[in-house]
Amino acid sequence: MSLLRALIGAVRSARHAPRLAAGFVPDDDVLLDAPDERLAPALVAAALADPEPAAKLLATTRDAGEWEDRDRYVTRLATFAYSRDDWLTHWLSAAPRDPDALLVTAQLAVRRAWESPARAERLRELTPLIQAMAEEAPHDPVPWRLALDHARGAHAGPAVFESLWEQAVRRSPHHYGCHVAALKYLSAQWYGSHRAAFDFAEQAADDAAPDSLVRALPVRAAYDRLRVAPDRDPSVPEARIDRAADRAMVLSAGFPTGDPWPAEVRNLLAYVLVERARWDEARAEFGRIGVHATSFPWGAARGAGRGAVRGDPLRRFLAARDTVRTEVARRTPLWDTGEGRAGRGGPGGH
Repeated sequence: MSLLRALIGAVRSARHAPRLAAGFVPDDDVLLDAPDERLAPALVAAALADPEPAAKLLATTRDAGEWEDRDRYVTRLATFAYSRDDWLTHWLSAAPRDPDALLVTAQLAVRRAWESPARAERLRELTPLIQAMAEEAPHDPVPWRLALDHARGAHAGPAVFESLWEQAVRRSPHHYGCHVAALKYLSAQWYGSHRAAFDFAEQAADDAAPDSLVRALPVRAAYDRLRVAPDRDPSVPEARIDRAADRAMVLSAGFPTGDPWPAEVRNLLAYVLVERARWDEARAEFGRIGVHATSFPWGAARGAGRGAVRGDPLRRFLAARDTVRTEVARRTPLWDTGEGRAGRGGPGGH
């Protein structure tokens, strides 16, 4: 019987896979971590050692209180400076007290310390820099998000972390980056548990606005649970993971297909849906993602879907997408065209 199922599945896959692929953008069109229309010019200029567009962009986000965009741009600019920092050096030499240049510099320093074998010690050496930068930001939550990440790596105790958290949410109660930082601290990989992470994520999602990315925080907890403990964990029933995915799907459906704003959340949701073998819903989510693949979560060590390639986020994204297409095709009845059929035995047939 298993051989028969395999043979039928192969025929169904061969018949339906080309049609199902029509809902996806071509592989060659998919971009990894593509910058939006505001960030792209700043990165191009930085490649030419010109920091001015980056300075103007971050100043705009600070003045306008665009905290979510500001957080993303700071992180991306620091990532660029990781391998090419001459533009950042020029910026600091021209404006040594610029809060935006200092923020990117601090983000870069934390990343480099985080990758050191002596992580905790290196991070503790940065404590005065992180504290001074955060305390000089009366409205900006992004330095406090960085302080939360720094505290986790430096093994700060719960009381210290809680005090930083209070300062962060005082500036922006529903800032996504700060919530992710707190979720990581509460995770089983660090100082909490899967249950504690889910409790926090679900409460935060309940309190957030309908279009806030914080609404997807439970699916981030689900990702951590699946990645660290893929087998059954009685502290977090599988139904709780599926409810997290359901909530994230509602959020995702509220944004236009191919929108870069929720791209990371959509990629995370697609990963969880693949891990849960929810093939039809995963196919719909890959369709909403469009060209916008993201390094997270596909750059993690553990893969989603057959044929996942370690260490190459884009190839792992495409491999997962292929798995979804194949699995949906295998489960589609042989003569189902997806559009209904008026042939022999149907309306108008003979």
